Amino acid sequence: MGAIETKLNEVGYILPEPPAKGGVYTPCKIFSGGRLAYVSGCGPSIGGVNITGKAGKDVPFEDVKTAVRNAMLNVLAVLNKTVGGLDNIKSCVKITVFINSADDFTDQPAAANAATELLVAIFGEERGCPSRSAIGVNVLPGDITAEIEMLVELE
Repeated sequence: MGAIETKLNEVGYILPEPPAKGGVYTPCKIFSGGRLAYVSGCGPSIGGVNITGKAGKDVPFEDVKTAVRNAMLNVLAVLNKTVGGLDNIKSCVKITVFINSADDFTDQPAAANAATELLVAIFGEERGCPSRSAIGVNVLPGDITAEIEMLVELE
């Protein structure tokens, strides 16, 4: 276990198994001469437990944040497997957080903070605070509450 995974455990989380693919795509694509990695969208299902429904309608805000955090943990699990450990991440460049939202739900940025705060907690502010988009969408696959994609720079 590397230093970043140890830090993840210290802040109260365990890296899950990477999620199974849900279609024909690559979960993580390394490019730009091995310097960048892009992780396809990951949802909140961990250990067979999923969070589904619309933020602001079916899902209380705290559960929306849990869905976002779980999706981020799944992204990290994919990266861990693909790049040979989280210590090989030089910088968290960009995340896009999609929230399955009721028409009047406007707290996507506050919910997305759950992902950003996790990254900063384990990587530190300089290395872990990415640029970010937080987007409300009408529906996500399987009615999941949140999905995250990520771009990282590798050591």
